[in-house]
Amino acid sequence: MADTSPDTPPDRLSLDPRSPYFDEALLSRGVGIKFNGQEKTSVIEYSISEGWIRVVAGKSRDRFGQPMTLKLQGKVEPYFESPPEAADDAGAADAG
Repeated sequence: MADTSPDTPPDRLSLDPRSPYFDEALLSRGVGIKFNGQEKTSVIEYSISEGWIRVVAGKSRDRFGQPMTLKLQGKVEPYFESPPEAADDAGAADAG
């Protein structure tokens, strides 16, 4: 697997804890999505390589109580809203 820098969001990420693409540590930093040049705030899941996002479709729910979603195709540009925590600062706090 290719080594990615800590400031690069993963190829695929999901907000659903039942998904294999869920990562709480990354989500705690805040991940923003630009889709076709527009900021999207209701993204549930995205894939950069496949070029799609999944967004909530209003207040509709499926028979299991999960929100209904729409899969939109286009250019996906994820970014982190906050910088990563510095490892040096955490080590200094633990030592003191």
